[in-house]
Amino acid sequence: MDWREDRIESAVNGTNPMIIAELKASYVAIGDTQFLEGYCVLLPKEKYYSLNDMEIEERTQFLKEMSIVGEAIINVCSPLRINYDILGNTDAYLHAHVFPRYASESEERRKMPVWLYDKSHWTDDRYQYTDKKHKLLRQRLIAEIERLTNMVK
Repeated sequence: MDWREDRIESAVNGTNPMIIAELKASYVAIGDTQFLEGYCVLLPKEKYYSLNDMEIEERTQFLKEMSIVGEAIINVCSPLRINYDILGNTDAYLHAHVFPRYASESEERRKMPVWLYDKSHWTDDRYQYTDKKHKLLRQRLIAEIERLTNMVK
């Protein structure tokens, strides 16, 4: 099975190459696409249909970890702000997108959801994550997530 077919199961069994951190309630994956440098996805450790299917303690932990990932992206990438998205419209399982937004985006673009970027931003090879282009970014995010999670223990 290709890890993309079940991102949560592949995170659990250690075959998802995009995982950069394992936290208490979630796995952090660097985004497949990096047209917004630092984009990450938070995957719960178990499959849930929605956030509200989690027990309140686990839900609180998941949301706390989502904010830690956002803070790590801020500290590593210096965006203007972070957008947090939990949608579930395409993939019918809980996952959270953590998108940095940058001054380099046009003002008009920054006011819109990232989903309104042209489809090529999600599929074009020039935007896709590769170790060659993004290894340092990955290492810096890993180190910062670790530092921040150690601070809140």
